[in-house]
Amino acid sequence: MIIDFHTHVFPPTICENREHYFGSEPAFALLYKSPKSKLIRAETLLEAMDSNGVEKSVIFGFPWNKAETFKKHNDYIADAVQRHADRLIGFCCFNPGSPEAVFETERCLAGGFAGVGELAFYQSGIDPTALAALAPIMEICRTRNRLVLIHTNEPVGHDYPGKTPNTLAQIQNLVKQFPNNQIVLAHWGGGIFFFSLLKKEVKDRLKNIYFDTAASPFLYDPAIYRLGVELAGVDKILFGSDYPLLNPARYFSEMEQAGLSQAELDRIWGLNAQTLLEDPF
Repeated sequence: MIIDFHTHVFPPTICENREHYFGSEPAFALLYKSPKSKLIRAETLLEAMDSNGVEKSVIFGFPWNKAETFKKHNDYIADAVQRHADRLIGFCCFNPGSPEAVFETERCLAGGFAGVGELAFYQSGIDPTALAALAPIMEICRTRNRLVLIHTNEPVGHDYPGKTPNTLAQIQNLVKQFPNNQIVLAHWGGGIFFFSLLKKEVKDRLKNIYFDTAASPFLYDPAIYRLGVELAGVDKILFGSDYPLLNPARYFSEMEQAGLSQAELDRIWGLNAQTLLEDPF
């Protein structure tokens, strides 16, 4: 089974009128102002899944500032999951700093969402204010045994739209502050798992942390997959395409190029996600 753990879908009204949201949503404008940045509906994702042999996908929207917008977007995710329950798994998304964030977390998880994410702090990084905003959300997810997926990125290298000012220290502080949550760090967790080679602290702190592969072909050499298996552990890696940013076939080719065994591929492509979604704790 192949499960894509990281995909974005949008309601038709947003797909067709993206410019309407640029003024009040600077992070959305940053990522989607270019007409080359694709916005897709759930049906388009399902077609791509069929073309690439993907059986299930985790879907989510965008961390909007305006409560009206993120509620409508989460409602769209819920409707898509209801219509395609055998194929789609919903996570709810919003700006964690919104006054409505805690209520929206409760509302969506009570409605059957499998988790929360992709939460992101595009302008601030994961600073103390971000951690404070996350605290009540993380507590709800912990008590309800729900997953949290958080945007991270490598703190060095080239700039690109959506690259946040997070640091490795901030990512470590996130992990330290919420040790009892099951957290998926997007985009390989900014590479923090490389520091599991340290003799103290980091490896133990990462025991409840998973890493998705979203945008990997744009960011890392294919050797990242072999190193990820060795340093993070094959059970901690989740295939995520960031579709429609990239086609799943790009990832499959690079993973095979990295020389992973079929057993390792099976775990990354779907078995890890299946286990995590069925029993997060």
